[in-house]
Amino acid sequence: MRTNYVITIARNFGAGGKSVGLALSKKLGIPCYERQILTMASEKSGIDEKLFVDMDERLNGGFLAKKLASMPFSTVLEPREKDFTSDNNLFNIQADILQTMARSESFIVIGKCADFVLRPYGNVINVFIEAPQSACIHTIMERTNVSEQRALQMYKKTNKYRSEYYNHYTYGGEWRDPMNYDLVLNSYKVGIDNCVKFISV
Repeated sequence: MRTNYVITIARNFGAGGKSVGLALSKKLGIPCYERQILTMASEKSGIDEKLFVDMDERLNGGFLAKKLASMPFSTVLEPREKDFTSDNNLFNIQADILQTMARSESFIVIGKCADFVLRPYGNVINVFIEAPQSACIHTIMERTNVSEQRALQMYKKTNKYRSEYYNHYTYGGEWRDPMNYDLVLNSYKVGIDNCVKFISV
């Protein structure tokens, strides 16, 4: 009997985490989700997908956000409730989708604090893809056709956001803490193909 499994991928910006995920998807014959989770969440909740996209690209602070963060992430509000479209409820809807899928199908998911969301499940492998800053900046320059200075700004801003996003939605968790992951790989040192090989062993 085939057991379903999930691979979560967290990644340093420019380290090639998405490339690893897509290559794994092709090798293993299972879907790789990133932006698609936002579409699923929109379809399930009836909330405009733009709100999920906006939430995924920014982090609101303030008293209300901190108050909502004290709610269990598995608590999904009803449409009639005041905070139904709050950032935290949008996150909770995504978390609920990931947990539901993890019980019935195999897939790869990039980002979305999935290692934390799926921590109660024994069929999950959590991976972090890292690379030296210089290598990441070179990759960003190649893929976005920007200057080195601009690539450095993008690198710092994106990683800062990812770290703060993870910290917020995991109640103080550290995004780069290796103890959150089963496998941490340096894609610059071992290459994308070997990252795929090590993860799929």
